[in-house]
Amino acid sequence: MSAAILAMNRRLEVREVLQTIVASARELLGAQYAALGVPDDHGGFAQFVVDGVSDEQWKAIGPLPRQHGVLAAMLHEATPQRLTDVRDFESFAGWPRAHPVMKDFIGMPVADGEEILGAIFLANKTCPKPSDASCGFTQEDEDLLRILADHAAIALTNARLHERSRELTLAGERARIAHELHDAVSQKLFSLRLTAQASAALIDTAPGRAKEEIRQVAALAAEAADELRAVVVELRPAALDEDGLVATLRTEADVLDRVHSASVTFHAFRIRALPAPQEEALLRVAQEATHNALRHAHPRTVAVTLEGNGRGARLRIRDDGRGFDPTAVRRAGRHLGLVSMRDRADGVGGSLTVQSEPGKGTVIEMEVPGG
Repeated sequence: MSAAILAMNRRLEVREVLQTIVASARELLGAQYAALGVPDDHGGFAQFVVDGVSDEQWKAIGPLPRQHGVLAAMLHEATPQRLTDVRDFESFAGWPRAHPVMKDFIGMPVADGEEILGAIFLANKTCPKPSDASCGFTQEDEDLLRILADHAAIALTNARLHERSRELTLAGERARIAHELHDAVSQKLFSLRLTAQASAALIDTAPGRAKEEIRQVAALAAEAADELRAVVVELRPAALDEDGLVATLRTEADVLDRVHSASVTFHAFRIRALPAPQEEALLRVAQEATHNALRHAHPRTVAVTLEGNGRGARLRIRDDGRGFDPTAVRRAGRHLGLVSMRDRADGVGGSLTVQSEPGKGTVIEMEVPGG
């Protein structure tokens, strides 16, 4: 029980918390199957996680269940259920064809005060003697599941608060980027317009000065394009949940390779799944480092590499640009994003190192531990 509670409270993402609750309950009570459903407002489930059912079985079962039968009783009446045979429940209506056969059943609401957050339920108690008809979930199992459900409510509420906090942070970041877009890009475009008008006025009376103004137009256009690229890269949503870290980094590199003259490449080796905070930190540092290299170092190539390092990972961003003196940068107060990158690494228990010299490019490495 202690290990299960600790495992739940180490997770920050709602989906991870739900999966940990289900796996912990199944192990704790010795069940063949376990599931947890978070209801929506339309008679279905906003989230539904299972343990003990393979991906192939789950796909064959079909759509998520509705709030009916014993599930509805737990959600609507907020009462636990312990049954010798779930098929004898008064409103049992059968299962989809591919659904595993379940007999003995135990279920418990997950509640925060008056609010029902979900319901956790288990089926088919694993018995020392499978032929023992009297084997099933006991009062002790019910008491354990009630304690687990109480702690699950706390862990789930904390995870929801964490995700809400992150959403607010992202909203603040987008507001900041919008402000930068207005201050940087719009001002350059305004200057571009005025300079173009000046060159048009001078084209007949002072061709030499008009040429200079047109060169300035080209320079301003290039600067505006660079600013806009930087803002677009920051605004792009990180599809970590859908695509994973490797695919997201590869997409980032492909986009940057297309919009910049420098060659931007990405390679990954022996990568295993990492906790969500580590993956997000690695993504943000990769974005910051490549952005800095392309904007300030004028490189021919930028190589991004992600490789497994034990249970963790190591990220490396190497460019062949003009480089800089890290000590001089610190003395001058120009950090080129190094402070924010170090903060991100520290925030997930990782480390960040920077190697650079004028004329010799830059290598930024970030290491994070596994979960």
